[in-house]
Amino acid sequence: MKIAIIDFGTNTFNLLIADTSNPKKIDYIHSSKVAVKLGKGGITNQIITEEAIERAMTALKEIYSIIEKYSIEKIYAYATSAVREAKNSKKFLALVKEKFNLYLNIIPGDREAELIYKGVRQSCKFTDEKFLILDIGGGSNEFIIADKHKIYWKESFKLGMARLLEIFHPENPIQPDTIKKMKEYLQNQLPDLFKAVEIHKPKVLVGASGSFETIYAMLKHRKPEKYKNNRVNREIYFDDYNEIAGDIIQSTIEERKIMPGMEQVRVEMIVLASIFVNFTIEVCGLEKILFSEYALKEGVIAELLNL
Repeated sequence: MKIAIIDFGTNTFNLLIADTSNPKKIDYIHSSKVAVKLGKGGITNQIITEEAIERAMTALKEIYSIIEKYSIEKIYAYATSAVREAKNSKKFLALVKEKFNLYLNIIPGDREAELIYKGVRQSCKFTDEKFLILDIGGGSNEFIIADKHKIYWKESFKLGMARLLEIFHPENPIQPDTIKKMKEYLQNQLPDLFKAVEIHKPKVLVGASGSFETIYAMLKHRKPEKYKNNRVNREIYFDDYNEIAGDIIQSTIEERKIMPGMEQVRVEMIVLASIFVNFTIEVCGLEKILFSEYALKEGVIAELLNL
């Protein structure tokens, strides 16, 4: 059975097509993404702008042109922060249904975190050790503390990069005072995370998809022998992360656009994402970073197959 998963993210719409005929081995046939910036210009006011809706419809046409090439039996579509927070979400859902006959399932942040864990677990070899998973989105960020057995704590915070961009309006390049203000803001917004880390004491950060994918791609360009294309337990070494995050934070938009491995949709947001990761590592006392390219989409499939 071939199925398609569409993740309506705040920055990108993500498509995953898989053949699930063999429940013991998932065959991922196709994976792609389309830049949409659904939250741009409206996320802090809890609306999806008309321009964003138009970009979304164009992206869905592109996605369906891919889906039509495969004999898909079922499509599962999920919407996250930008849609679930929007006051005009009903209008958006109705338009998606009218134009594409697609039922869009809006999932709460808690559910999003659960699916991310199930996806990450397929990419990283978890042990009895507790990991801190972080998925950086445009509208929200999900933190999960878990091991191979279960989730111990999870929470979705309205601290996505599209949201933070509209709050801080970073300079080009970002200035030290803005970085300081952002860290102070995060300090005030994340007391639940600090309490959970104090209780469970994770030492490994697992970065899921998004900004971590871009950072990993940039590292592969800079140090190809060190960052081979293995799929399991991809480590991002601290020295390399600090080097690349430092370059990103100090750079201008123009400089970032031509950095090898830089995904263009993340050119604006990657600076704040790097500051966010730096802050998380520092305040949580983390000692290791792993990258998982699997997240929500793969979590949906894992759940369907009871993996």
